[in-house]
Amino acid sequence: MSTMTNLGTHVTVGVDTHLDRHVAVALDQVGRVLAQESFTADPSGYRSLLRWSRALGQVHAFGIEGTGCYGAGLARAARQAGHQVIEVDRPDRRTRRARGKSDPVDAEAAARAVLAGTATGVPKSRDGDVEPIRALRVARRGAVRIRIQVANQLHALVISAPELLRENLRRLSTRDLVATAAALRPGSGLGPTAATKHAVKILARRHQDVDRDIAVLDELLQQLVPQICPQLLGLFGVGTDTAGALLVTAGDNPDRLHSDPAFANLGGVAPLPASSGKTTDRHRLNRGGDRQAMQPSTGSSSADCVTPRQPAPMPHAAPQKD
Repeated sequence: MSTMTNLGTHVTVGVDTHLDRHVAVALDQVGRVLAQESFTADPSGYRSLLRWSRALGQVHAFGIEGTGCYGAGLARAARQAGHQVIEVDRPDRRTRRARGKSDPVDAEAAARAVLAGTATGVPKSRDGDVEPIRALRVARRGAVRIRIQVANQLHALVISAPELLRENLRRLSTRDLVATAAALRPGSGLGPTAATKHAVKILARRHQDVDRDIAVLDELLQQLVPQICPQLLGLFGVGTDTAGALLVTAGDNPDRLHSDPAFANLGGVAPLPASSGKTTDRHRLNRGGDRQAMQPSTGSSSADCVTPRQPAPMPHAAPQKD
């Protein structure tokens, strides 16, 4: 480890985070590399990294990659120690092509992004009342995805089932199909019909198990969300799921969002300028942002949360003159 120590130095630390180890690079106020080091990704490693950075001078800020994933623990420790934490995106492809890919290179790029002011995002604190909602919503979103997958598999098996079994099941709705298939008695044989009955019965019971898990998660969310932001549920059309998504997007420290347009940009609904030399005042849709906050509630059917639009009447064509 090479070190240039100066107690009057303002230190900016960039960290490339991973599952087991974090690599840190420290820069001074003019962008010179002071030191680089690797630390374990655990509380002991976080404390060592903080002591190492303070020994180099006065810490200005930490630029951390992946504050919502591998860097969450370090970001929390640095913030609790009173340091400014900036969320840094991964280096762009042009930088990767020019300098290659390595942990020290990425950590240095993170520090330079903070020092230059190109990285200014404040990460979510993930240590308040919203964090339990986020965890429950992660589990619920995964359970809903599994339920949809199981329902699709169930319908696909019914379509290709032997004729008599197919005729008994193919016209049923998903709810009725699950209930009927779960009550099937395949018998002792292992022919095509019996094997298909075994398969659809197992899938149906799996669907019921996931349904129960989703119901438990919904009950927990219905207890948590009103405690945190009851006024949000008072808005027209905002239920527990929508309110939970909005709270998770804002995070435990909504003060990092300085205006309504900032929240719109975070959600990916703020239009982006797309003007050229010949075209002015042109904008395009934002393809980034947290799309979860802008999606309707995920229920058992999209028909439950989407109202079909009536087609607009077509204008009558003017009669042609002969």
